[in-house]
Amino acid sequence: MRETARSSTFGSLLIIGSAVSFGFLAFFAAVARARGIGTETLLFLRFALAAVILIAVTAARRERWPGPGRLLALVAMGAIGYVGEALCYFKALELIPAGLVALLLYLYPGLVALLSRAFYGTKIDRTRGLALALAMCGTLLTIGPVGGGNAKGILLGIGSAVLYSAYIVAGVKVTRGVPAMVSTTVVCASAAVSYGLLLLRTGPTWPRTFTDWAPVLGISLISTVVAILLLFAGLSRVGPVRTSTLSTLEALTTVLVGALLMGERLAPLQWFGGGLILAAAVFLTRQGGGESG
Repeated sequence: MRETARSSTFGSLLIIGSAVSFGFLAFFAAVARARGIGTETLLFLRFALAAVILIAVTAARRERWPGPGRLLALVAMGAIGYVGEALCYFKALELIPAGLVALLLYLYPGLVALLSRAFYGTKIDRTRGLALALAMCGTLLTIGPVGGGNAKGILLGIGSAVLYSAYIVAGVKVTRGVPAMVSTTVVCASAAVSYGLLLLRTGPTWPRTFTDWAPVLGISLISTVVAILLLFAGLSRVGPVRTSTLSTLEALTTVLVGALLMGERLAPLQWFGGGLILAAAVFLTRQGGGESG
């Protein structure tokens, strides 16, 4: 029992690290867009560079690769699930305010809970339900007042939440027994191939200078390699519901990064919302055991 509790706590800390890493995504994306790098090009470079690094590390470590069936499922997660989610998210950023996009994305903890209940029979007890509600309320407050979106942008934002929910729930079964490094490598490589094919249609807008490459490297290393690796490593230890709840720390990180690096001001309600997210995260981290399924 004590070993299970330690594994659950460690898994929660891994998910928190993943959320913080993902929290820098909007900052790197904003810098890249300001330098004229298109969405499709940025996403291709993000996953291609990550895949090269991960393939090299995986080969050096002589990691064990899964069988054909599991490998195909991982390819689908990257080529369809992750590509669809990221493309919806970044395209929505072009049409509606970033705060509204983030708000729509963070519909996914509730969707994950429902999908986990439907497919795995995961029980949402009163304690976890309260933590989930607390984190979601905190997310709403942290993001702050939003509005002014159009129908297409809102649908893209909702689509991002739906696809990410399915990605997390599917990942519980697909990544079980597969080393996190291998899962991350296959997902990134598959996503890179999909975006490469997409670039054949849209045409690339390559970075030209070192300063152009800086946000690309940041989004590839910090918000992709580190973030996804920690996500997979933690997901297998704590389950999809706690993963989705702890991942709301991404919103708090995004707000703090915006304040510290982008000159954005934080309203008192945003600070209060961040406190609620932290409270939910600390509470879940101190609880032992993961979800079933």
